[in-house]
Amino acid sequence: MKHINYILVALFGLLLTSCQDEYSFPDVELQGDQLNFMVTQADGNDNELILQSMEPDYISYWSYTDANGSQIGTSNEDSLRVTLPFAGSYNVYYTAYTKGGAVEADPVSVEVSSNDEEYFSDEEWAMLTNGVEGKTWVLDMISPVGWAGLDYPYNESGSDYWNWFPDYAGNEWVMDNKDWGEITFDLDGGYNVEVIQTAINSNSQTTSIGSFNYNIDNHTIRFNGVDVLFGGDYYGDVSNWTSVNVVEISENSLRLAVVRDQSRTGEGVAQIVFHYKT
Repeated sequence: MKHINYILVALFGLLLTSCQDEYSFPDVELQGDQLNFMVTQADGNDNELILQSMEPDYISYWSYTDANGSQIGTSNEDSLRVTLPFAGSYNVYYTAYTKGGAVEADPVSVEVSSNDEEYFSDEEWAMLTNGVEGKTWVLDMISPVGWAGLDYPYNESGSDYWNWFPDYAGNEWVMDNKDWGEITFDLDGGYNVEVIQTAINSNSQTTSIGSFNYNIDNHTIRFNGVDVLFGGDYYGDVSNWTSVNVVEISENSLRLAVVRDQSRTGEGVAQIVFHYKT
């Protein structure tokens, strides 16, 4: 029995030695300034970056940030093209992962001269933001709020397709008639949004600044760092005030909806639709 134990211990020792030999990494001798890669901008379109690594023996990692240091993208591809739709300054970081660890190159700075007009060619971008100049929206007190089913307005065959957008006259109970604040979108170097929100029970206002993502195909806007502008006492009925549905958009009219999913008075799930004008 002892002989068997000795044999097992010896075999384990050989296996451990073999694993250490297989997975031991050499010291890193490569320096960042020795890495072979390129960061170039496309001819005639400086919004398009061409990133290329000429280090086939290493794993590539790219990271690119805006002038504020906010990361806007990453990739592990050796070669790729990146669209930077906004004018401004950017930094591109390249890291090569070797057997001995990560080797980082100095960042490469690039300048983008103007917004990519083709990227923002859909007319809804201009309707919402007025581009770089920006556009400010306020609640339209002629008909400031309404309600709709979850299928409204893009699924007419759905079982929950309905809406009620009452006039304020005769329905003053929906909210007080006062200045509820404003919401401003612009594309000046980023997806910028500012919300000035008036309190429910007073005229005091708070200002929040953040960013947004507009998915035109899905008719949704997601706010980052801010809540959508609202009026009336509806905040407690909704768990999410940052992901909204675009129910209507035109040059001078905008309807954004949040989902009532925790009604304090027992009403069913529905969209609460706020109506804005420029």
